[in-house]
Amino acid sequence: MDANTIKQLVILNRLFYQSFAQQFSETRQRLQPGVMRILEDLALELNLLDLGCGNGELACELLRGGFEGRYVGIDSSKELLDIAAQTIERCGSSGSSLHVEFIQSDLTSARWNDMLHGMSFSTIFAFAVLHHLPGDKARSGVLKEARSLLSAGGRFFHSEWQFLNSPRLRQRIIPWESIGVDTDEVDPGDYLLDWRRGGSGLRYVHHFDELELAELAEENWFKIVDTFSSDGMGGNLALYQVWEAV
Repeated sequence: MDANTIKQLVILNRLFYQSFAQQFSETRQRLQPGVMRILEDLALELNLLDLGCGNGELACELLRGGFEGRYVGIDSSKELLDIAAQTIERCGSSGSSLHVEFIQSDLTSARWNDMLHGMSFSTIFAFAVLHHLPGDKARSGVLKEARSLLSAGGRFFHSEWQFLNSPRLRQRIIPWESIGVDTDEVDPGDYLLDWRRGGSGLRYVHHFDELELAELAEENWFKIVDTFSSDGMGGNLALYQVWEAV
């Protein structure tokens, strides 16, 4: 994928989350079962970085669950971060001493982690994030930086949307030509999906399979320690993995 196509897709997704932040947040009022399964196994004392934190529901759940330590959420959408701040104010601390901080930063920028200088994290989340980053270089760049931010023994938890498992979502796939992009200008597994809540929008999404994720983990010096499917009516709308730095 060339630089111009990557730039076009980055702008497409950025505009989507600016324009439909409220509508998107309304569809994310509870955490997915796969995320809840992961939270059940986490130690209550943590130092967590949440990439693509969205509307703050995950941070709110940690507060309600009595987690302690530090939570840093990063998202490129100011609109979603504004909603996240309201979410935290609404849910309160529930007696938790967890320190919650939100930072606006775009993972497609080479300097997305500048504000994290000197920090390290025992846990990094990237739920439904990597598949919105166009191109192998962008994804590997984020993973390399995430690995450098992990403390010894830390783990990287992520999920990838398996929308091709849903006949309903398959119908949302839009031809690349609709935005002036030829099929041969994007990578295998790249799709354009429409949005129909509160207006019409488009998003770039990459569909991962387990082999591609295994190659991505190896290339960036991670080992896969757990894989499971969850979410959706069939329990297969997302693929979750837990990685450790090698």
